[in-house]
Parts: sequence; C-alpha cells; structure tokens
Amino acid sequence: MTLNTELTARLGCRYPIVQTAMGWIATPSLVAATSEAGAFGFLGAAVMRPDELRQAIAQLKTLTDKPFGVNFHMFQPGAAEIVEIIRAERDQVRAVSFGRGPDKAIIARFRDAGIVCIPTVGALKHARKMVELGCDMITVQGGEGGGHTGSVATTVLLPQVLDAVDVPVVAAGGFSDGRGLAAALAYGAAGIAMGTRFLMTAESPVPGVTKAHYVKAGPDDILVTTKVDGLPQRMIRNRRLARIESAGPVSMWLRALESALMMKRASGASTPELLAAARAMTSHGGLTLAQAMMAASAPMLIQRAVVEGQPDDGLMATGQVAGRLGDLPTCHDLIEQIVAQARTRLEAVSSPLASSLTTAA
Repeated sequence: MTLNTELTARLGCRYPIVQTAMGWIATPSLVAATSEAGAFGFLGAAVMRPDELRQAIAQLKTLTDKPFGVNFHMFQPGAAEIVEIIRAERDQVRAVSFGRGPDKAIIARFRDAGIVCIPTVGALKHARKMVELGCDMITVQGGEGGGHTGSVATTVLLPQVLDAVDVPVVAAGGFSDGRGLAAALAYGAAGIAMGTRFLMTAESPVPGVTKAHYVKAGPDDILVTTKVDGLPQRMIRNRRLARIESAGPVSMWLRALESALMMKRASGASTPELLAAARAMTSHGGLTLAQAMMAASAPMLIQRAVVEGQPDDGLMATGQVAGRLGDLPTCHDLIEQIVAQARTRLEAVSSPLASSLTTAA
C-alpha cells in the first residue's frame, strides 16, 4: 500500500513522516539519519547563530544528499541573515518551519525561492492566520505535544483545522508509531510529525544519562507547567522542575536574568540585540515583558539536560507519548517499523471483510 501524500510530493521524502526541529537535538547527524531513512528532517537552527547555521548546513550536506528543512524564528539574533542563508541553500533546503514566524513578505521570499513554509500551530485561529500569510502547509500540534503546548487534544484540533484550511496539514502531538500514522492519514492529514520519538533514537545526540530518564519516565512522571516562562510547557518531573514549581516571583526573575546572561555568552549576541529580541517577542510574539525575560531560562536549562548530560539540574521537554516509549531504536529501524505497521493497519481497515462489515452496517 502506497504512502505517497502531498507531503512526500512537496518535500521529496519517501514517507509522510517529519522529524521536528528540537533545539540542540535536531543536529546534522540526526537530520541526516532521518532523511536517509526516508522521512523528512528539520535542522534545529532556532538556537544557532548565522555562522553556526552555515557550518551545520555544510556538515549536513556531506552526510546526505536528501532534502531537509531548517527551523528558526524571527526573534532570534541574526534572523535576517539566517533567512538569506536558508534561501541561498535552496538546492537542498526544501522547507522551513517556525512557530513565532516571519511576516507575509518573508514568507513570500521563501516561496519565491521554492522553499515550502510549514509553521507549527496549536490553535485553529493560528492555522487560519498562517494560511492567510501564504504558508504552503501547516503542522498542527495537539495538546499531547512536548515543549510549549496547548490544551486542545490532537483528536479535536486536527479535524477542526482540516475542515478550516485548504492546504496540506501535518498532524503532531502524541504520534510515535504506525498506528498513529494510519490514524492521521484516515483523518485526512498529509502525514505526521514527531519530536520525542526522534529524541529517543540511537542517533539522537542527547547524552545517555538523559536518554535514560526519558526511557524510564511513565505517564505520571510528565506534567505541564507554566512556571518556566508563564506559558504551558510539558516536561518530565525532576529536581530542577520541582524547584521552579515552588519558586516565588523574585526567584523566577533572578533565574531569568541569570539565564539571559548565559544566553548572551552562548549566542555571542550583544545586549542591544537581546533586548531587541525581547521587545519583538512582546510586540509580535504575544508575550509580556516578564514572559519574554523568563523565556531566556528554558533554552539554557534544556541545554543543560540534553547537551551537558545533567538531567536533574536541567529541564527535559517532552511529549506525553514519552510515557509509553521504552526503547532507543535507530532512525532506520524506527521508520521501517512505522511504515510496516501503518501499511498493516491501513490494509486491515480497507480489506474485503472490513468493506463487507461497513456495507452491512
């Protein structure tokens, strides 16, 4: 049974499966492994400086000749330069993804370069807005998703968006296997996008000690918190998160200021650049100044867990699905398992027996 959809046609991959762009996790090695396995990988450039993105793309192009995507947002330092870097690499960069995204003019520039714009949204109104701005495709993340997330489940949000827009829709939030892919296709989606499932693979750069926490976590070990930056985020319970949950407003501001300084050192951005990014997030990103300041905390604390291998002293963003995952397959094996299971389920529901039961009913 074929799994060709508008997603595979537009992005040039074999299977309608997308690896999402997770900061410090969606590295060239993971993206290449994903793309070589037949899915479509996004490079996590939202935590990169322009020079780092150039190096990452150059490295990725030595690892695979398959098309791939780049994720960024317009409030990061060097965003204008990053847009030009992506456009210059349009021979292999097939798509861009973003949350806090570019305006209509920037989207048009990507489209003129033949680059597909695929924003991630968590609400119906945002999906409509992105289509109005000219985006070619939409990734819809239901409340089961990791990191910043909404409150509407995928099974409710996905059909809402499918009924409201006339562009291909990719389903995200709670997907990890072939049953999920078959279900998403049955809903009318063009494919699925997964983050946590790809984080929990052999090629993921996350240190083994941190991966062990993801493997061990059960459904009750995962919660949504608003204490990190004032917006709902799904995390694995640990010592650091417990301290954040119990902290008062003054402690949160001190942590945000400390992390902002850490971000300044790590990114090489000047103080005026960081202040400009914060102001942009307040005026266009829907955040208050306090939230924009505290948003500096999460990336650095996530980095501590997923890069430095200090899971108890950092934050571990996750999708709800991590609570039922207990292995670390290679990307190749993972994709093959998903595809085989999806075909089995799709064939089962379209078999003569299923057809006869439907007719009898």
